[in-house]
Amino acid sequence: MKRTPLPLKDLQPGQSGKITRVSGTPEIKHRLLEMGLTQGTPVRLVRVAPLGDPLELHVRGYRLSLRKSEAASVTVEEP
Repeated sequence: MKRTPLPLKDLQPGQSGKITRVSGTPEIKHRLLEMGLTQGTPVRLVRVAPLGDPLELHVRGYRLSLRKSEAASVTVEEP
């Protein structure tokens, strides 16, 4: 059974997924791709800041902070 893709911003702390799509404006998409958020890359949500923004992610062996608005442009599929 195939899982339904969801926006990266909707993951809960500790949840992981595999990136299936990166969208958004050309500027945002280019920035996200440069940071290593490419299709097929595993990503894990480490924690959310106390006020809900930014999100701390573990991707490609490093920690990355990302705004919720940017994370909404990344679609993931849970394993």
